[in-house]
Amino acid sequence: MTVENWFEGRVAVVTGGGNGIGRAHALALGRHGAKVVVNDLGGAPNGQGASHEAADAVVAEIRAMGGEAVANHDNVADPATGAKLTQCALDHYGRVDVVIPSAGIVVNNRFEDMTADDLDRVIDVHLKGSFFLAQSAFRQMRAQGYGRFVFTGSGTGMFGHGWMGNYAMAKAGIVGLSHIVAIEGAPHGIVSNVLMPNASSRVGVAMGSGFRELPAFAASMDRIDFAANRKGDPGYSAALALYLASDRCARTRGVFSYAFGRYGEVPLAVSRGWQVEGDEMPGPAEIEKHWDAICRRDELDEPADVYDEYALVLGIR
Repeated sequence: MTVENWFEGRVAVVTGGGNGIGRAHALALGRHGAKVVVNDLGGAPNGQGASHEAADAVVAEIRAMGGEAVANHDNVADPATGAKLTQCALDHYGRVDVVIPSAGIVVNNRFEDMTADDLDRVIDVHLKGSFFLAQSAFRQMRAQGYGRFVFTGSGTGMFGHGWMGNYAMAKAGIVGLSHIVAIEGAPHGIVSNVLMPNASSRVGVAMGSGFRELPAFAASMDRIDFAANRKGDPGYSAALALYLASDRCARTRGVFSYAFGRYGEVPLAVSRGWQVEGDEMPGPAEIEKHWDAICRRDELDEPADVYDEYALVLGIR
């Protein structure tokens, strides 16, 4: 691995930076020259408990390699934490250039049994935690004229996973959040993308096995030999995160995936579909008649925003 100071003079905030994928992000940023605010509550994968050890250990590792880092132990589920993290970066290093919200918990249950508390606990950490940190950092980045966001998505949010309705909602919401940050940040040198990482981590182990009551879904999972995954180290995901967080990446409003050694883009596209002719409103029978055309995927468009889809349909792009 080539180590270059891609982030010399840059300041990064990483939540969930004490363990797993967040830890890999924080260490890689420090290794490549960034000053890093390492946030981690230090709780269990289900969000219970707290400890300073995880964040402090990562800070010590960054400093041992000659880098600069400071720990923060606040809970991102608290809306006030986002502003505290931005202020921490400003107080110690004078700016904030990179934000990677990686804090996460899992509270799994079947969809029909999921409680309001199950939902709130996961949404508060993943989605609201990302939102309030991004909102606070965005204001500073706008004033600077520069910023990079790498939000943490998931294949669960894009493709689905049994017994993880709350997690899927949160991760799908993060895609929408990143799009808005990208659109509103574009005039100010702010780039925003989503990374769907894949790695062996304690959160993955904590998923449980209740979803195995779903035969087809369990069979889909059983095809994968996770024990043989030689490219499951979180550092593989961190490599993509660092590129997206760098000033060398001009791409914005994208969704990218890492899995088992493969790096790829997750396109967000719409089919050319079936165009209604004339002024007569169709009914469900007409929809059924043209269903194959509606679902054809040989020609796809990727709208840049909601109105770009309308322009594509109207032929005025």
